[in-house]
Amino acid sequence: MRTDAGQATGQANGQGARRLTQYAHGGGCACKIPPGELEEMVAGLLPPGAAGNMIGELLVGLDHGDDAAVVRLPGGPGAPAAVATADFFTPVVDDPYDWGRIAAANALSDVYAMGGTPLVAVNLLCWPRDVLPFDLAREVLRGGLDVAAAAGCLVAGGHSVDDPEPKYGMAVTGTVDPERLLRNDAGRPGVPLSLTKPLGLGVLNNRHKTTGEVFPQAIETMTALNRDASQAALAAGAVCATDVTGFGLLGHLYKLARASEVTAVVDSAAVPFLDGAWDAARAGYISGGTRRNLDWVAPYTDFGDTDELTRLLLADAQTSGGLLVAGEVPGAPIVGELVAAGPHRLVVR
Repeated sequence: MRTDAGQATGQANGQGARRLTQYAHGGGCACKIPPGELEEMVAGLLPPGAAGNMIGELLVGLDHGDDAAVVRLPGGPGAPAAVATADFFTPVVDDPYDWGRIAAANALSDVYAMGGTPLVAVNLLCWPRDVLPFDLAREVLRGGLDVAAAAGCLVAGGHSVDDPEPKYGMAVTGTVDPERLLRNDAGRPGVPLSLTKPLGLGVLNNRHKTTGEVFPQAIETMTALNRDASQAALAAGAVCATDVTGFGLLGHLYKLARASEVTAVVDSAAVPFLDGAWDAARAGYISGGTRRNLDWVAPYTDFGDTDELTRLLLADAQTSGGLLVAGEVPGAPIVGELVAAGPHRLVVR
């Protein structure tokens, strides 16, 4: 799915369309620092609020690796809370406008995953200015602006640097009712698990990067906002959720189960996948990030007789994936349940 501006830029360069994914070592949320390494790096770091002289009260911080920080603002009972997050990554698709849309939807998702409403965003742009024309960067920014506008979120400037690899995303600030938070440590036994977008984005994106094939179903999924899913979860009374991005379904679910001190059971047959995902996985388009995700959760997971390909797809590194909600969300498939803590944090059937 190419834009007219992208076609014109490629023709003007006399080189045909530039493939943005070829200017980066990886793509999308698969480029995240592996979860185990990240946790080791931040272990022992205390949030500044521990000093006791901060303006607001930190409600959600580093403790459980939730999707965004939440700070209760001064003003007493009924005062709103602020939600803050930042997310950016290397190109996940070749079309610059689509990459901008995907990156913006992905950044906004962290606010929705907390039950919040995005208020304002600033752009984060890294660009190899001597290698790629600024016309392409403009298309990336236009894509981000359009998705933010669809979300009702203002965009006010940002920050850019000259970088060997192109990277784009947003820092987003929103508001949330502190009494109606969705957080990853609030799961309780006996609650079903709903997944609001299908899996398979990682393998399809990896196939796109390798072959140039375009997968409209993946682009449509990644650019879809999680706003409606978040509102539906809150309306259903949910208090526990996370979004599914670079650590895959299993990685994010493991963090949720560990933080909530429960065991999560996944019904692999009930998990939805995008068209073409299984074919891409069978053809070997598995990212290194996906394999690292599986290695990280394996010691804490009872896989039973689940085959290796299924395990990899359940750990597939998603970009701008859906919400994983502890609760029943209308229209979303039930993919498992939370049960009392057992010998494993995850059980896959």
